Amino acid sequence: MKYDFTTMIDRRGKDAIAVEALGSGWAPPAPKEGFDAIPMWVADMNFATVPTITEAIIERAKHPLFGYFNPSEAYFDSIIKWQETRNGVTGLLKEHIGYENGVLGGVISAVTSFAAPGDAVLLHSPTYIGFTNCLTDNGFKIIHSPLVKDEQGVWRMDYADMDAKIREYNIHVAIFCNPHNPCGRVWEREEMERAMEVYKANDCIVISDEIWSDIILNGHKHIPMQSVSEEARSRTIAFYAPSKTFNLAGLVGSYHIIYNKYLRDRVVSKSAKPHYNSMNVLSMHALIGAYKPEGYEWVDELCQVLSDNVNYACDYIREHFEGVEVFKPQGTYMLFLDCTKWCEAHGKTIDEVEQAGWDVGVTWQDGRMFHGPCAIRVNLALPFEKVKEAMERMHKYVFHAE
Repeated sequence: MKYDFTTMIDRRGKDAIAVEALGSGWAPPAPKEGFDAIPMWVADMNFATVPTITEAIIERAKHPLFGYFNPSEAYFDSIIKWQETRNGVTGLLKEHIGYENGVLGGVISAVTSFAAPGDAVLLHSPTYIGFTNCLTDNGFKIIHSPLVKDEQGVWRMDYADMDAKIREYNIHVAIFCNPHNPCGRVWEREEMERAMEVYKANDCIVISDEIWSDIILNGHKHIPMQSVSEEARSRTIAFYAPSKTFNLAGLVGSYHIIYNKYLRDRVVSKSAKPHYNSMNVLSMHALIGAYKPEGYEWVDELCQVLSDNVNYACDYIREHFEGVEVFKPQGTYMLFLDCTKWCEAHGKTIDEVEQAGWDVGVTWQDGRMFHGPCAIRVNLALPFEKVKEAMERMHKYVFHAE
């Protein structure tokens, strides 16, 4: 490969909560003496980003003035080209694109544009904790429509349940996660068309979080919700960012795509009112650097590395950890382990399983905060040798401990 996905970079002292926050009380505890921490919890990657990003930031930083500015044409052109090339998007114009400090901030601007505190919002469960926190913090009532596994263990939407919940709770705003976090589903066109029929029948605005849209595994294909029909195009508020793709969360910077002028006017108006939603000039240049030709190549290599990691980990778990159920994610780099059967068979609680991993540096994440009652979320965006080491520690010290 052209780019380095094998070096485990030491992030200590470099502003990374993945390692610095361990043992702080809200993060996994630090490992016991004799074990190093393998960061597998917070959803960022342990790979050096594409060099064109740091080059773009450094080049701009050479100019010693950082005053007020407007987003450049290169910023919008980079997004339009990226969406066309990666996702087959056509007809995307500068006016359809708007800056957001973060996807969750954009979600709140969108929700509060079309619902009031106390109103119900529909989400699928398991549910990304960021949705849970930002909605409850702003006074909204979350109604879950559980995803269900089919006979092959694939997570599916329950359209009848979605429709019933929307009608029962008079819901007019729904959040859709594509690809899904934490389950890893990359939704198919037919699935999204059926979901959109439910939303249309109940006059629901759809907020589609597509921040994981570049991290697609094993030949699957991301389809933007807005592309499945004219109805979806006019009813959907979509959010994207280079942050998950290129590990840029610390720079801050996302963007929305909204084709419907009425929806766009309401969201832009809401996000402008607090006077916080302003772009950082280095964040703008980071996106332009990310969306250069080298960035396309880097992401393709990244997805191959992550596919290999996911394939190895899922095969290992199925072969060695009887009773631990895992759906091989089609997108994202997160596993969502269901330990229910293993815990029942071994008389263990999920707390004991998690602690056994934390003790030996497997710093995975409690899945209950994602509405998985006996689940663990595991980040596989690591060099392959570290993934192997983590699996071996799970085998020796957790699922086959004597």
